[in-house]
Amino acid sequence: MADVAKEAGVSHQTVSRVLNDHPNVRAGTRARVEAAITRLGYRRNLVARALVTQRSRTLGVVSFDTTLYGPASMVYGIEQAARTAGYFVSIVSLKSIDADSVRDALDYLAEQSVDGVVVVAPQRSAASALESLPAGVPAVVVEGAHGADVSAVCIDQVEGARLATRHLLDLGHETVWHVTGPADWLETEGRIEGWRSALEEAGRPVPEPLPGDWSPRAGYAAGKVLAGMDGVTAVFAANDQMALGVLRALSEAGVPVPGRISVVGFDDIPESEFFSPPLTTVRQDFDVVGRHCIEVLLRQIDAGPAAYERLVVPPSLVVRSSTAPGR
Repeated sequence: MADVAKEAGVSHQTVSRVLNDHPNVRAGTRARVEAAITRLGYRRNLVARALVTQRSRTLGVVSFDTTLYGPASMVYGIEQAARTAGYFVSIVSLKSIDADSVRDALDYLAEQSVDGVVVVAPQRSAASALESLPAGVPAVVVEGAHGADVSAVCIDQVEGARLATRHLLDLGHETVWHVTGPADWLETEGRIEGWRSALEEAGRPVPEPLPGDWSPRAGYAAGKVLAGMDGVTAVFAANDQMALGVLRALSEAGVPVPGRISVVGFDDIPESEFFSPPLTTVRQDFDVVGRHCIEVLLRQIDAGPAAYERLVVPPSLVVRSSTAPGR
């Protein structure tokens, strides 16, 4: 820093202000300092900075099964929002979320002196694991914290399923069949609740849901069952990958979509608009989730967890050509 100050003809305090984007620096002075930084190839010593400020400018993220679209997209949204806020991210991806694995992950992140932690906890079994969050550490949970004393950001899964189901009912379908996600997932519970409540509010019969596990193979198996049933005209799959499997099974059985059966998914994965036919689905805004997570976490870092926050992000329905009026 002293070399930069000498090169630019300013004090080292001025160099510090430029590096920290302080507003009280004249434009000409800032340009001179930035030019000196470029010429000298100066890079800040983040370790030394952390020793002085007692902040590492690093946030920890604990996630589960980042091979799935939802968790992976949430982690990506969080990482992008953190980078925009000037923070690095250290990610720990777990094969399963339980108290022991979360505790180990938090210990690992504590060794890196992270300033705060985001836990992506989509399963009901994660509730006990959240008790492992150490007191006094700024923390936010994504899609979890039901009843836990920790701030949370989530997408309204119930409303998303209601949007999908009401869309099909509004098209004139008598009822809507549902292919669920795996048990113990909060998203599965929320989507079943929204689907069921929409049918009950409309006074329509509630068919027995078909179990799934988020995979196209599970959707394919459910689709083969549905193709052989009479009276099925509308299907809501709990994610787009299972909807893809449903579409494949219906196509192989010679059942036209949406001519005979309309299909709706959930997630709006990038490929869904290129399915055959393009898939009507529920979009989750993971960028907004990530931004809210970082905003809540930074408020805790700056002011302490004085009050727990719970932010709910609304989903939206994306209508494409896999749905049509019932017949």
